[in-house]
Amino acid sequence: MLQPLIRWTRAVLFSLAGVASATPALPASTVATDAVRDALSAAPTAATPTAQTQSAAQVRAEAVARAEASRDTVALTPIRGKTAIARSTAYNSVPGQTDATPYITATGTRTRPGVVALSRDLLRTFPYGTKVMIEDLSGKYSNMLRGRVFVVEDTMAARKTNSVDVWMATRSEALNWGARQIRITAVR
Repeated sequence: MLQPLIRWTRAVLFSLAGVASATPALPASTVATDAVRDALSAAPTAATPTAQTQSAAQVRAEAVARAEASRDTVALTPIRGKTAIARSTAYNSVPGQTDATPYITATGTRTRPGVVALSRDLLRTFPYGTKVMIEDLSGKYSNMLRGRVFVVEDTMAARKTNSVDVWMATRSEALNWGARQIRITAVR
């Protein structure tokens, strides 16, 4: 994280001086916003030099480091968004369960572990690219799903409603999954 911070600081200093920077990479906007807010609101302490004796780059670097440190401790649990309870089945890449291109999803990517297909009504709530967590309401597969993040990259047949299909590598895994009630939750 130190290298992007150094590049960002250089880019800001060069832009203030009117010189073009060779590496305009910036840290995440929330980190920069938090760092500026902390730098402006931080009261000088006796242990650290006052803001007048430090350069702007030093103050900014310290504030970014404090914001990054506090952000790492807060982000232990994912932020959760929309949720829905749906019927879940599993599928694998065979033409009988898919269309003529069994290894290509509706978004054009290849099938792989972590890909889910949603019925079209659920696609309105969880569009393509949404990262979701799945919780098995029966409790049978709770350990297998705990902490896994899936990506919505495929869709189901038009006749299906309120359904989620989890991609499995083999037919036997898909048959073992069966059909069950799940809770699908968007992860931001």
